[in-house]
Amino acid sequence: MTFAANQIDPTAETAHPGSDVRQYVTFLVGESIYGVDINLVREIKQWTPTTVLPNQPSYTKGVLNLRGTIVPVHDLRARFGGPLTEPTETNVVVIVWIGTKTVGILVDAVSDIIGVPNDDIRQVPAGHAMGDMSAIGGLVTSAAGMVALLDLNTMFPTQDDDEF
Repeated sequence: MTFAANQIDPTAETAHPGSDVRQYVTFLVGESIYGVDINLVREIKQWTPTTVLPNQPSYTKGVLNLRGTIVPVHDLRARFGGPLTEPTETNVVVIVWIGTKTVGILVDAVSDIIGVPNDDIRQVPAGHAMGDMSAIGGLVTSAAGMVALLDLNTMFPTQDDDEF
């Protein structure tokens, strides 16, 4: 896994002793903080232009060649119903494994690695008016604020290997 030394501090937050703790890589999209299980993160890379393919979902920026693997890159802001990101050199792509697929997620910046006791993860409130919340697996409070933990299997289902 590749992390820029100035972006992530693995000791930034400690968890409660004796509890089952999972680590999450957190990143920013606008003012929102999201997290994914660190075990699913393959690497983090600076934005590079992608090749646009026809008939892709509106939130797909295109594909990139990552050392011989063709990786679809999805715009997280657009995936959650916001406007498409106009990427700059400050944007990053979080490369994750979802089942047998490798997927890139375009975000504004990587912020931290946090340790989260399983008991501290809260469910998304029912009836929340922010659209489809099924892609949020839980919420946790960190020193930086509320973190929405992404359920990548729900966001990017793997049953149809032809769809990015």
